Amino acid sequence: MALINASDLKKGIILEIDGAPWHVVDCSFQTPSARGASTLTKIKVRNLKTGAVLSKSYRGGEMLPEADCEKRPVQFLYQQENEYVFMDEESYEQFSLSQEVLGDATGFLLEGAQLRSMLHNGNVISVELPNTVELRVVDTAPTLKGASAQAQLKPATLETGLEILVPPYLEAGERVKVDTRDARFIERVK
Repeated sequence: MALINASDLKKGIILEIDGAPWHVVDCSFQTPSARGASTLTKIKVRNLKTGAVLSKSYRGGEMLPEADCEKRPVQFLYQQENEYVFMDEESYEQFSLSQEVLGDATGFLLEGAQLRSMLHNGNVISVELPNTVELRVVDTAPTLKGASAQAQLKPATLETGLEILVPPYLEAGERVKVDTRDARFIERVK
C-alpha cells in the first residue's frame, strides 16, 4: 500500500481510511504563525461506498495510506427500477450499482454512455463521469422573443430527468452540453 505525505494531498486523491476508500473533495493548507509548528492540512473526504462526508486535519509530514483502486472502462446499459446496470468493456461482465451509490451521477447517464468504473479490492464501488455530457432538452418554457444569451435563465428538463437552468432562447428538442461536476449548462450543441 502506497503512502502519501499529508502536505502532498490534493483534490482527487483516494485515501484508505478504516479500510474504506475515501475521495478527497476539498483540501486546504494552514501555516501556523508560531515558529517550529508544522503545517496543517485540512481535507474534506467522501466515502466512495456510502457517500458519507468527513472533515479531517493532519499535520505536515504525517503519512497517509492511498487506497488500492483500479479504473476500468465500462458502458452504461440500462436502468431497472433503482438499479443501474453496467458492462465492463474488458471482461464483458455485467454489474449493477444502486441509485444511492451513484447519487447525482444518475442525472447524466444515457444508455450506451462510455464511463470508467472505480474498483476497490476487486469490487466496483462507483463510476466516473466525463466532465461534460450532451443531453436533449425534453421540456422547457416557450422561447422568449428578443431573448439574448445575457438574459435570465429558465428551468429545463433533460432526457435523463435532470433539471438545469438554460438560456431563454433554447427550445425543447435541442441538445445541450452540460458540466457533470455542477450540473451547469455550457452551450447549445449544433
